[in-house]
Amino acid sequence: MPMRMRIIAGTKRGMMLFCPKTRITRPITDRVKESLFMVLQNHDVLSGASVADLFCGVGSLGLEALSRGAALVTFVENSTEILTALEKNIAKAGFADRAHVVRASAFRVGAPVHSGAERYNLVFVDPPYVATREVGKGSQLADLFHVLRGQVAGGGVVAVRTHHSVALLDDFEPFRVIDRRRWGTMSIVLLQAGADDQPTSSH
Repeated sequence: MPMRMRIIAGTKRGMMLFCPKTRITRPITDRVKESLFMVLQNHDVLSGASVADLFCGVGSLGLEALSRGAALVTFVENSTEILTALEKNIAKAGFADRAHVVRASAFRVGAPVHSGAERYNLVFVDPPYVATREVGKGSQLADLFHVLRGQVAGGGVVAVRTHHSVALLDDFEPFRVIDRRRWGTMSIVLLQAGADDQPTSSH
């Protein structure tokens, strides 16, 4: 039986999310999600933010961000089955005008910046744990950060969720770790792009 998931605060507080009966998703508990958003609030990166939710599943983190005052969220997910539930959740919350859904591998496209749009202030990175076992040069995660260089605004924050046994590097140039948290078997690390970094290309 899949975990029951909901939006826990903000304008859509208490709204239950549609979740497919699949093991593909990696649900995050209310307790951990609340703790994560308290940390983000302390870093002042949420209100009015442009957000990307990578490997988004049914949209739990991105929808929570919208409920709590983010301006817009781009959701990136590769599973057709999960995308169906995501789109139902966006419609149920009434966030269609502030949400953009991209069907693609986030490792390939990162956080796509739409024509005329500004770079992202906050990016959630929540890949399958197996994809984060390697974090060094040439790993999928390191390559993703290379793509994000051209997509995250100066001073923007990337929140990476991994298994607690993964020792994320302190630095994925120009992103540097500013916070590390552990809850049970999972770890969430916040990395911030240098305020003066203005990369011209993601290649």
